[in-house]
Amino acid sequence: MKKYFAELFGTFWLVFGGCGSAIFAAGYPELGIGFVGVSLAFGLTVLTMAYAVGHISGGHFNPAVSFGLWAGGKFSAKELIPYIVSQLVGAILAASALYLIFSGKSGFETIGSFAANGYAELSPDGYSMQSAFVAEFLLTMFFLLIILGSTNERAPKGFAPIAIGLGLTLIHLISIPITNTSVNPARSMSQAIFAGGSYLTQSWLFWVAPIAGAIVAGLIYKVLFDKE
Repeated sequence: MKKYFAELFGTFWLVFGGCGSAIFAAGYPELGIGFVGVSLAFGLTVLTMAYAVGHISGGHFNPAVSFGLWAGGKFSAKELIPYIVSQLVGAILAASALYLIFSGKSGFETIGSFAANGYAELSPDGYSMQSAFVAEFLLTMFFLLIILGSTNERAPKGFAPIAIGLGLTLIHLISIPITNTSVNPARSMSQAIFAGGSYLTQSWLFWVAPIAGAIVAGLIYKVLFDKE
């Protein structure tokens, strides 16, 4: 059970730290961290938990990553469902904690978007469903290529969490205006549950596009780059 709890805690920290920075600190008057700060926060959550519990579970913290590693021949199919359940539980617990904190603010009336992901009218800058799908697909694909490459036995030892964390930071720097950046179905689902409405009905895209991109990356790496 240790690896499932590692995935739960790792995904909790990703959602709590990343989405929490967007909810509490991104737009704070004068001292707000903005898009750059939120991007860095997401990268730091993965970097820190990869070092903390990555040696226990592999440090997926993301259903798309689990699918991508499976497609790349690095993860067992029988572990997919337990890992994804653990990730979803961790993400929803984190979103619950964020709601508990946010709802205690003076003058609280609504959670608003709650750092949820969306397209069209729910895109931060009005990007279409097609734009959102392409962005999420490609960004997750390259995220998995970074993960598979940096964790390969031929890569420099001990540096994978840094490459992965910085990769996720870069992904957010690119795509926050497009979809508020998902590349992680658990992160999207947890926030959509609380934001509700159209955020929940649009959540399908943030399952399909990241998982499809991750699987393609796994196959590309297996065929083109992996050691024979």
